[in-house]
Amino acid sequence: MKYIDEFRNSEHISALVSKIYTISASIGKQVNFMEVCGTHTMAIGRSGLRKVLPGNVNLISGPGCPVCVSSNSYIDAAIEISKNKKTRVVTFGDMYRVPSGRGSLEKAAAVGAKIDIVYSPLDALEIAKRNSGEEIVFLGAGFETTAPLTGKVILYANQQGINNFSVFSCHKLIPPAMEALVNDQQHMIQGFICPGHVSVIIGSRPYEIFPREYGIGCVISGFEITDILHSILILLEMIAGKRKVSVEIQYSRCVQSDGNPNALSLMKEVFDVVDTEWRGIGIIRSSGLEVNKRYSQYNSVYRFPINLKGSTDKKGCICGQVLKGLKKPFDCKFFARLCTPENPVGPCMVSTEGTCAAYYAYER
Repeated sequence: MKYIDEFRNSEHISALVSKIYTISASIGKQVNFMEVCGTHTMAIGRSGLRKVLPGNVNLISGPGCPVCVSSNSYIDAAIEISKNKKTRVVTFGDMYRVPSGRGSLEKAAAVGAKIDIVYSPLDALEIAKRNSGEEIVFLGAGFETTAPLTGKVILYANQQGINNFSVFSCHKLIPPAMEALVNDQQHMIQGFICPGHVSVIIGSRPYEIFPREYGIGCVISGFEITDILHSILILLEMIAGKRKVSVEIQYSRCVQSDGNPNALSLMKEVFDVVDTEWRGIGIIRSSGLEVNKRYSQYNSVYRFPINLKGSTDKKGCICGQVLKGLKKPFDCKFFARLCTPENPVGPCMVSTEGTCAAYYAYER
């Protein structure tokens, strides 16, 4: 298939669904596949895919929303930094509304904190150029997809001698989080639908540990409905013994096995891999990116030493369990009642990639 209408062709979709029903019937037991990407979660919800699949094919949403997995301690520190009168915090829109026990950046702005919403780290650098009397702190949230651009902006700042700019990094790496989940005894994951955007950067090799060490197949999927259905079919064929349990690239029109060497090299140049906290999961070893010592002048951690004890979620919010795939939004007593996109109790309802936001929009 070459054109977008081919990926949405009803005959192609029906044929894939028919094959899925046939092979799932031959398996004869429930299978659990986790999609590890918020964009996949949204696509699945928007298409009504869960209602189309056989009853024994269970799709689980994982920690694929970078804003959602940001810890309360990170949000609290960002709020604390924003209280500095000489500081302007710059962030993506989703992070602006994420609640923690200490409030949110939105509430901090309401009482005078200077907080700007941008679409790109490059915008943050431009703000630094225009406001030389202020310290500009960019909240660098995202997975491997966005980290290279943040790294490039740090290099630009260094080249141009911009000294009032720094990054408070919350960038995270997906494969270590996936491994943390399969090591959790509560889980019964039998296949991963791997994120297309992240995999454009990292390629397929980082996922090879899952079939090799855990016997779990992985399929790197595109985002059209036929992509996702095809990926589910491949995973079912692995379970049924019709394919080798391995890492397969369904999204081959965009993903290469080696990923993007330039982006990977840039990340290695600017960041150190560190242990970091994921909401609902805890500290995961070697799963975060922090601006390294070579570029320490652009690391907000050194400019604004914060020592706060992280706050807790509102009692009753189950965002952490939703992010681990152990609960679904319907299991939360707040969902679509107290917690809505207009009044989010937890981060999974805030972000456009959040599981609760997807279920609220498409699966109530």
